[in-house]
Amino acid sequence: MAGTEARAGANTFGPRIMSLADYLAQWSEQRDALTVTYLSEAHKKVAAELGQLLRAAGMQVRTDVIGNVIGRYEAANPDANTLLLGSHYDTVRNGGKYDGRLGILVPLALIEHLNRTKQKLPFHIELCCFSEEEGVRFPIGYLGSQAIAGKFDPKNLDATDDNGVPLRKVLEDASVDLKSIASLARKADDLIGYVELHIEQGPSLLNANVPVAVVTGIAGAVRHRVVVEGEPGHAGTVAMQFRHDAGAAAAEMILAIETRCLGVPSLVGTVGQLLVPNGAMNVIPGRCEFSTDIRASTNEVRDAAAKDILAAFEEIAKRRGVKVKAEEVLRMSAIPLSPYFQERLKAAAERLGVTPLMLPSGAGHDAAMMSALTQSAMMFVRCGNGGVSHSPLEIITEEDADFAARVLFDFLLNLAEEHNA
Repeated sequence: MAGTEARAGANTFGPRIMSLADYLAQWSEQRDALTVTYLSEAHKKVAAELGQLLRAAGMQVRTDVIGNVIGRYEAANPDANTLLLGSHYDTVRNGGKYDGRLGILVPLALIEHLNRTKQKLPFHIELCCFSEEEGVRFPIGYLGSQAIAGKFDPKNLDATDDNGVPLRKVLEDASVDLKSIASLARKADDLIGYVELHIEQGPSLLNANVPVAVVTGIAGAVRHRVVVEGEPGHAGTVAMQFRHDAGAAAAEMILAIETRCLGVPSLVGTVGQLLVPNGAMNVIPGRCEFSTDIRASTNEVRDAAAKDILAAFEEIAKRRGVKVKAEEVLRMSAIPLSPYFQERLKAAAERLGVTPLMLPSGAGHDAAMMSALTQSAMMFVRCGNGGVSHSPLEIITEEDADFAARVLFDFLLNLAEEHNA
């Protein structure tokens, strides 16, 4: 059954997936950009449209108190366990049409096909359209999958948006009983696992000319806020050898991050924020602030790099006569994904004539939360324009969307054969 159905013609699903992505992209908080942040009017509209699409595909639909839209395609046996599929429907500001949403629309197209052809699997499928993953409106991330995975932290409720409005108030204004969030946590005993499909957000597949990759794990991250204190002075009157320039020291520290991370597989270091408070063109910076984000596929590689980088900061500060303070603000463990599901996704792609890449994910995904609940896996899909994402330049091809759908369909049908055996 698996081979026949999954190999049934190219572009069986591609046109539908691409048209759905275009359809959902019409709702945005900005007229000239795709921006859908948590519980905005555009976010609520996309949630409502997803509910209608899932219902039309033959699913029972519910929207929970945190905003997740969940469609359930019933198995023939009501006592069967459940396989979770999904991703998030929120976007970054001025984002692309496929980040997150592709992991909703591919399973949706498959379930439409199952329903249209009256096929039932020996397990329930729940398509989880997670309400928030990006952490744009509130600096948290994974709100939807946190709740489902039983990892929701009540401290999240105190987080505020750019207008100073706490999440607590936003949910209360939506008539949410805050105590009910804990009840969204699923029971692991009822689940087979979780599988997420996502655009790669990088150029590896594009450079290798391969349409899909199986994800081996999600990188661990550690972030710091760094403050460098020097001595301000007049830009024209303080000789270079007498300066304690916080900006120049910070620049050397940033280069130390780059030097340490170059050439180490899976290790990356980023300074995404850089600030000279009260800076002026004719003043030597007395203070500089920047962020660090160090990621690697294992905690050991990440932590070794972070240790070396912090030591380099101290050496640079001492040599330049400035002070440095680095405060850790986030630590997330590296997450290995299910070998069982990895092998089955790889075999599905190979049955369709492609040997997928095996790639770690440097970005976080809802699978990072879901892996605490149940065995989880991910598949990446090639994106164009050099692999750019979180951008309106983000693209995939109809052919790659279709191939990814057929791989996932083959995976589902072979998993069904295992459960029927």
